[in-house]
Amino acid sequence: MEIIKSGTRIDFVGLRYFAFGFSCLLILAGIFSLIIKGPKFAIDFAGGTLIQIKAAQSVTIDAIKKGFEKVNLEGTAVQQIGSASDNEYLIRAKTPADTGKDFSEALQADLAAATGAKVDVQRVEMVGPQVGKDLRSKALYALFYSLVFIAIYISGRFEQKWGTSGILAALITGSVYMVSLFNVSIPFLILLALVVTLLMFWQLRLKYAMGAIVSLIHDVTITIGALSLFNYEFTLSIVAALLTLIGFSLNDTIVVFDRIRENIKKYPRLPMNEIINRSVNETLSRTILTNLTAWTTVVCLFFLGGEITRDFAFSMVVGVFIGTYSTIYVANPILLMFKDEGGGGQVAPAAAR
Repeated sequence: MEIIKSGTRIDFVGLRYFAFGFSCLLILAGIFSLIIKGPKFAIDFAGGTLIQIKAAQSVTIDAIKKGFEKVNLEGTAVQQIGSASDNEYLIRAKTPADTGKDFSEALQADLAAATGAKVDVQRVEMVGPQVGKDLRSKALYALFYSLVFIAIYISGRFEQKWGTSGILAALITGSVYMVSLFNVSIPFLILLALVVTLLMFWQLRLKYAMGAIVSLIHDVTITIGALSLFNYEFTLSIVAALLTLIGFSLNDTIVVFDRIRENIKKYPRLPMNEIINRSVNETLSRTILTNLTAWTTVVCLFFLGGEITRDFAFSMVVGVFIGTYSTIYVANPILLMFKDEGGGGQVAPAAAR
């Protein structure tokens, strides 16, 4: 099915500088929010206790807090979820609770006495501070290695440099492991490793890998910034969403890269910017249909999926949109930085476009 007529020639490359400005604005807004607010970690990463309750009738938040006085949890915060008629609440505490066998029964009795209503404890989650710290580290490593190994796969597939890619993978993995033994801050270590990885890709002229990894870093950074701007907590569900987003965005990038590689062979005298424009236009119907379908699905999940899936759905709503945009306006223009290595090698003058 084609919703874009064949022969369409939209000048995507010509708009790349406006796109760069838009991307910078989004990234800076997210970074500014993270600096001002700091990352808002859920109990998955910060440690603590999460309790979800449902009352048989309307109760007040003050009454719920009174019912928790006997539990001795520090930093208790009560939040109503769903509609007012649902009478459902999330209680977060900074300290882990002793969630033994009789914990839920005793808590239900205390809440019933304080609120005057039957209260059902629907779930109790407890994470210790050390476990939360370990989960934060593992989440960062998961994001980092997914980005790096995907980029290395791209360089092997599109540029047939499997040997170079394998050596590069071993060097990056070994270096990160060795530096981590010196108790270096994990975020700083990951940032330094990404910078070194990009420099190595540039030095080795791995243009497709460079385009892919810059695009994926762009998508993850903007999505994290959006989560901070809208006050979402960082949970394991969001890490899952970010990893899903990386795979989704990469799939779109590979489709366009495949067409670019085909068109380079088909039109060897054509300038690189014209090849990119032609390739994006030729795959535009597929991009719109695939990504619009996925985006519609996650929008429905966001509005209808309930509180439990809302953070995951929001991450995907932002990420699918940004991932589609970055394939066209981030990954592909990176190839122009290597314009001397294929496809005619020169950017056509404005008059020619």
